[in-house]
Amino acid sequence: MDVEGYARRNLSKGRDPQDIISDLADRIIEIKHTSREYAVSFARAVLVEINATTGITNDILSYEKSGVSMGTFGVGSRGTGDFYAHRKIAEIIGKSKATVGVDDMDDAGVVQAGGQYIVCTVDGMHSRLSDFPYLAGFHVTRATLRDCYVMGARPVMLFSDIHVADDGDVAKIFDYTAGVTTVGELTGVPLVCGSTLRIGGDMVIGDRMTGCVGTVGIADHITARRQAAPGDLLLMTEGAGGGTIATTALYYGYHDVIDRTINLTFLRAADKILASDILHSIHAMTDITNGGLRGDVHEMAKTAGLRFIVEEQAVKDLVDPDVYNMLMELEIDPLGVSLDALLIVAPEEIIVKVSSILSSIGVLSSVIGRVEAGTPEPILIRNGKEEPFTPRFREAAYTPLKKLVEKTEQDFDEMREKVDRAAQAAITKKLRVMKRLSNGK
Repeated sequence: MDVEGYARRNLSKGRDPQDIISDLADRIIEIKHTSREYAVSFARAVLVEINATTGITNDILSYEKSGVSMGTFGVGSRGTGDFYAHRKIAEIIGKSKATVGVDDMDDAGVVQAGGQYIVCTVDGMHSRLSDFPYLAGFHVTRATLRDCYVMGARPVMLFSDIHVADDGDVAKIFDYTAGVTTVGELTGVPLVCGSTLRIGGDMVIGDRMTGCVGTVGIADHITARRQAAPGDLLLMTEGAGGGTIATTALYYGYHDVIDRTINLTFLRAADKILASDILHSIHAMTDITNGGLRGDVHEMAKTAGLRFIVEEQAVKDLVDPDVYNMLMELEIDPLGVSLDALLIVAPEEIIVKVSSILSSIGVLSSVIGRVEAGTPEPILIRNGKEEPFTPRFREAAYTPLKKLVEKTEQDFDEMREKVDRAAQAAITKKLRVMKRLSNGK
């Protein structure tokens, strides 16, 4: 619970401070199991800090609010709202000297240094795995390594950032780190640094955990999405999912399916391809994560400026049978959820060689589509007919709670205008401060 947010909201409603202190103390006691005297003192201290920081109009300390919440806009939910927000972030960052920058909407960023490409990527742990630290650490590490590999880079080190709320058990940090280093040690990529903090310091009570793991890699050839070309084929490997599928299995009670996600199939496949002599002939690679194929293919088509066509049945045949059966029973779209499969974009003769390499290490793969010149759009072939293959407002709802709170695109245009204004305000502030600092002030 965010006690600062609770107190600020109630003060803004005009509630009497003493009533806020009393109610907040009740909630503190419920979570911390402490004395009434301590809880009241805690609540009073919260209000003292809030009063000292309310009504500030200083340019650096204030920001223009959009009036649109993260959840309402779908940020982090791997759908149209999330993709739009990330493109606004790219606008705020602006053009840079990066070889592959955030405006490419790719899996990793790339710069050149010392005659090599330096690749960096970071992934956040799945928010619903807070109570399962090892699983959270394992899957987020696999995710960041995947993003490095699909840029054509060999990972050389990992870094970690872990945050646990004030009442969380210290053991969460250890179990999470064990999950991270299980993947790291088995792939020969060391965890070299990181940060450990409490979420919100004293202002957030409870035991929620969150964090991220990042990777730095090196490459002499990159496989960015923008390099896809007309005539390329799409080759996809088998996928059993990662953090998302594990979360689905956890919260729907399909606990046996979780074990299907504990594998290094993707990393072994990518490592084998990087070690081969055909890497330089591969145009692009990605992992099927952000909103599933619906999200990834949509972004690839937009970035490459080409038409991407996907065969639905070919994709379904590559989903782990246990995972697929669970998704079907729960009415979850396999095309709209993260499968953690590898997608390779290359000319036909190269795809044949890649498939042979994957078969040699026992990794199943199949051609699921092709790339054509034309209007940049994703197309799905279902039952022999073409239909739009666009991402939904959110990725497929994969837990009971997500199905309950699932939103539609109602009012999206109105929200988008508000988000645009807030993003422009941030850009304007950035330029103001840069000008001031450039003038030596």
